[in-house]
Amino acid sequence: MADPASYKPARQDIPTNPGVYRFRDEHGRVIYVGKAKNLRNRLSSYFAPLHQLSPKTRTMVTTAAAVQWTVVGSEFESLQLEYTWIKEFSPRFNIAYRDDKSYPYLAITMSEPVPRAMVIRGDKKPGNRYFGPYSQAWAIRETLDALLRVFPVRTCTKGVFQRAERTGRPCLLAHIDKCSAPCVGTISREDHRALAEDLCRFMSGHAKPYIRELGRQMQEASERMDFETAAARRDDVVALEKAFERNTVVLADNTDADFFALAEDELEAAVQVFYVRGGRIRGQRGWITEKVEEVSTGELVEHLLQQAYGEATVELNQTQRRGRKVAQQGSQDTVAKHRRTAELAYRQDTVPRTVYVSTEPEQAPELENWLSELRGSRVTISVPQRGDKAQLLETVSENARQALALHKSRRAGDLTTRSASLQQLQEALDLPDALMRIECYDISHVQGTNVVASMVVFEDGLPRKGEYRKFSITGDAARDDTASMYDVIHRRFTRHLEQQRKAAERGVTSGEVTADQADEDNGRVFAYPPNLVIVDGGPPQVAAAQRALDDLGITDVYVVGLAKRLEEVWSPDDEFPLILPRASEGLYLLQRVRDEAHRFAIKFHREKRSKSMTVSTLDAVPGLGPAKHKALMKHFGSIKKLRAATVDEIAQVKGFGPGLAERVVAALGGGEAPSAAVDVGTGELLD
Repeated sequence: MADPASYKPARQDIPTNPGVYRFRDEHGRVIYVGKAKNLRNRLSSYFAPLHQLSPKTRTMVTTAAAVQWTVVGSEFESLQLEYTWIKEFSPRFNIAYRDDKSYPYLAITMSEPVPRAMVIRGDKKPGNRYFGPYSQAWAIRETLDALLRVFPVRTCTKGVFQRAERTGRPCLLAHIDKCSAPCVGTISREDHRALAEDLCRFMSGHAKPYIRELGRQMQEASERMDFETAAARRDDVVALEKAFERNTVVLADNTDADFFALAEDELEAAVQVFYVRGGRIRGQRGWITEKVEEVSTGELVEHLLQQAYGEATVELNQTQRRGRKVAQQGSQDTVAKHRRTAELAYRQDTVPRTVYVSTEPEQAPELENWLSELRGSRVTISVPQRGDKAQLLETVSENARQALALHKSRRAGDLTTRSASLQQLQEALDLPDALMRIECYDISHVQGTNVVASMVVFEDGLPRKGEYRKFSITGDAARDDTASMYDVIHRRFTRHLEQQRKAAERGVTSGEVTADQADEDNGRVFAYPPNLVIVDGGPPQVAAAQRALDDLGITDVYVVGLAKRLEEVWSPDDEFPLILPRASEGLYLLQRVRDEAHRFAIKFHREKRSKSMTVSTLDAVPGLGPAKHKALMKHFGSIKKLRAATVDEIAQVKGFGPGLAERVVAALGGGEAPSAAVDVGTGELLD
């Protein structure tokens, strides 16, 4: 535990300007990021006597070893820089809203040459259109199934689409009129893209024009006694009306707004948001956060809006970078297309004209300016007092209260179990410090080939998948499991010592830094030492891991091994294993960590083995790397067609000249039987 007085800067050295500050721990890791209108006043409040600080603030300042600050020109700039650093460093003491579930979206992949409609979860990709999120996956799947009657956009995977292109046979969806089959040329790519754009417009709330047009076509077909067509148009109208009416009408048709409400207690807060587009509720989403710092409700709302709309900034920057990259290649039409896509996706879909909140956030004017910059037009933040909007916000608030109550009931058992397992394990192993970070290592191979290792990380008893690592092992280190384990532990902690040396040279000191200086060290968590290292295996593996630490002079990391046969816990210097009770929560934790490391290692091993088992004739061609190999296959479609091509035809592929084309023809046999890629494991020809 550090004494805050040891790194407290002199009050006169701290400027009174607006700025962003960061607390770092002894390893240089950023543990807290904050902003202030007046840096001197805000930072001085952290160095009050410890008994006057709240428990969480006291924990933060005693964990830190230095505080640094960066002066900015305005409060608006501090808002942007604070979000950027929170996103980059993920400080443990900052508020982080996390989804209480993974919500599904309807995605239209407008960035692809042939757009695809699909239901997804997880990260968004720039250039695509997203609608939702929705609370139930089945609801949006039913909606999409109904819409495909009128907008038969492809929904197949890339592999299915390419196979249909090669064979000239469409899939079942084309035969039941739920796909327009662009794969076989039934519809041109331009007309198919127009279909996808119509689907996007429908999902954006412009449904009535399509329903009216289909009604007119139904009436015309009926008048000319084409009753089959009239019945088909009638069914289309019913499908669209069903999809359109699934979303409840709550406000006027011209209302585009997001409604945020927050419910909180002393420890946690739950947030719910309703997305209203065209007067209808288009989606719903929820977050949960722990109060790791003392903040008001207004500050909670401010952090919420930063995180909820900050993703739009990241995605917009990615799209702009793609546009600049394409511009350097000379394709101005594609640049314009990317910019139009970004404007549609981010300005219209992501940031609405009005944001309604249950409590006015701190620095509301700066947030409005920031959101207005994202949208490209004026955005207002408001607290509705009466009328339909206030009633809807009360409904959102009730959802937030219910979500918090449900989360607390689920969390109680989980938190108690995790705390008990960590405490039991610490006591059983007689460790001096609480097990804040555990790392587990496993080796995977098949009869000594394609040797790999995995490192998984658990913090506070929960997996941190973003900090997992994979190792490829070659040479003498791959001769057996003990040599491999020594190699992996030695490599991992050599990196840790190197980071420590650099940190010592640089010095973690308090004071003012520029934004550029602050970005020089991003504090990668790979270098942070664990309290406990677990290896999958018995005494030989444990001895190898301990020997690697001893050779590096590391004495503050404890090593144990978990043997699979009897689930025995082996320590380096003990002749006999530690046997934990079969129903022990500590043993369950060890097993979960070990099994996760085993799963991660096997996954990496299978990936590496699959690559090594695929042998192609083209792999031996000098100057033909993966990118040009892919370009060839995309241009010709298969090895068989490539083998029939002439030197001049191959030379027309981008990146190929006459010399490389001649080498490709020579490698393929120049008129002999076609040479295909072969999967050595199955004997399958990959054409």
